[in-house]
Amino acid sequence: MGTRGPIRVLVVDDEPIALAAHADYVRRLDGFEVAAQAHGMGAALAAIQDPAVAPVHLVLLDMNLTDGHGLDLLRRIHGLGLLPDVVAITAVRDVHVVRSAIALGITAYLVKPFTFAAFREKLENYRNYHAALADSAPTSQDAIDRALSALRPSGKVALPKGMLPETLRAVADWLRAQPEPASATEAAAGLSMSRVTARRYLDYLVETGSAAKAPRHGSPGRPELEYRWSLTR
Repeated sequence: MGTRGPIRVLVVDDEPIALAAHADYVRRLDGFEVAAQAHGMGAALAAIQDPAVAPVHLVLLDMNLTDGHGLDLLRRIHGLGLLPDVVAITAVRDVHVVRSAIALGITAYLVKPFTFAAFREKLENYRNYHAALADSAPTSQDAIDRALSALRPSGKVALPKGMLPETLRAVADWLRAQPEPASATEAAAGLSMSRVTARRYLDYLVETGSAAKAPRHGSPGRPELEYRWSLTR
């Protein structure tokens, strides 16, 4: 059931960079506020039961946490008699996990890495759904249909001009597979593309919270930047 006022969000992710990025994304959207951030299952359970945090209307939930699985966390939350809506935000694409998530009532499933535009679309669709159910009075079939239709994607989310989703996936998959941080030059060589292109996509992954970059120490002359994948879940 929806409620009037800002949608209070609990953000759960044990990757500090992702946790901070997703919370920042929430703050950039009208109609939402961050109720709390939690680094894992234990912290999330403590937060959602904290009177200072309540109420929590929406949980942004990673699947693989260091102290448990996102689906187990969701079951524990339900066991407390709490029924917040949930948007899964994870790199997990296993069919069993997706089906289990749907069976447990997850409202949407957003696969990492993603753009802020994709994040915004998911949450704005949820906000429309939430608003449609804000009235506690019995509702009509038409009203229910409108609320559910708000969760459907409105269309393909566009990347910044000149960027292609296929190339973004290729760069993300390559960086994720690297055992050590890599430079744009190394990415360009590994992906058979120009250094400028590789760096653009790598910087975009950093901007969206999927990767991190830092100067490479010990290199002669001007330090080169190196990138590492930061969303392993």
